Amino acid sequence: MPVHPLTQIRLSRNLKLSQLLVFDRVIETGSILHAANDMGLTQPAVTKIIQELEAGVDGALFARSNRGVVPTDLGLLLARRVKSLLAEFRYMTEELDQFRFGTAGRVIVGTMIAASAHLLPSTIARLKARAPNVIVTVREGPTAQLFPALATGEVDIVVGRLPERELPLADAFPLAHQPLFEDSLDVVAGSANDAVGPTVTSLRELGHLPWILPTPDSPLRYAVERMFRSAGIDLPRDLVESMSVLTNLGLLLTTHRIAVMPRVAARQFVEAGLLRTLSLPELGAFGTVGYSVRANKPLTPACEVFIQCLREVAGRNEVG
Repeated sequence: MPVHPLTQIRLSRNLKLSQLLVFDRVIETGSILHAANDMGLTQPAVTKIIQELEAGVDGALFARSNRGVVPTDLGLLLARRVKSLLAEFRYMTEELDQFRFGTAGRVIVGTMIAASAHLLPSTIARLKARAPNVIVTVREGPTAQLFPALATGEVDIVVGRLPERELPLADAFPLAHQPLFEDSLDVVAGSANDAVGPTVTSLRELGHLPWILPTPDSPLRYAVERMFRSAGIDLPRDLVESMSVLTNLGLLLTTHRIAVMPRVAARQFVEAGLLRTLSLPELGAFGTVGYSVRANKPLTPACEVFIQCLREVAGRNEVG
């Protein structure tokens, strides 16, 4: 049923930014108590704010569960709008600060394993040398989590492997994808891993070993599964599924596991003597590494400078 215009006016007048910030924190934490602690408020104060919002929208926003609270359908609808609204407020604040005080604002970067080991650190270092007042926030995760966050404005840019055009995720959101360079896959082992000899010549010889593979929701997993199919063998049975660079590196250094990594991510660990690569004929292309931004919103000044530095790092072959 459509909302009466007078109801819309009354609701818009009664909504306060502080209420929306509290609502968003309850959504993120799934708990009235945790939200209150995070924001320095009392639990009754947060409960009252949520009740005021519920009275304004004429419906329940949360239902209680054993672990806290979960949003209702109405709560999920409001949450999507609130996240976009808070992101736009952040953009407005940064632009005003840029105009009034000459500060450079903030850029929130989502990253995947292809970028987090070398490409992104080199870009951040270049950015901070050029604009030290820029605050850089990095969020690591799979594309399935980062792209929705990018679409709502929670993240300004996502850097990593671009999804194949045939994957639904490529066109699921109004995003623009910009390529930077092509990368390949490497199979790596810890430098002290004596379970893998120096004479390995095929992927089939490694099938019995314990592996680390990307999580199933990662586009990198799609490339790895294609590599195993091309070699005519099944995926290893002894698996750890992880997209955490630090976790994977720790496992490779302390166990006999082997892993698949994008070459750009593996290179610095190999050069540092921590890992070694295995030369296998089945290794193919990893895909296109690039960045994604919202197609329907202008970039913030800080994000524009970040992209300039990102292109310089990629263009000077500092990651190849």
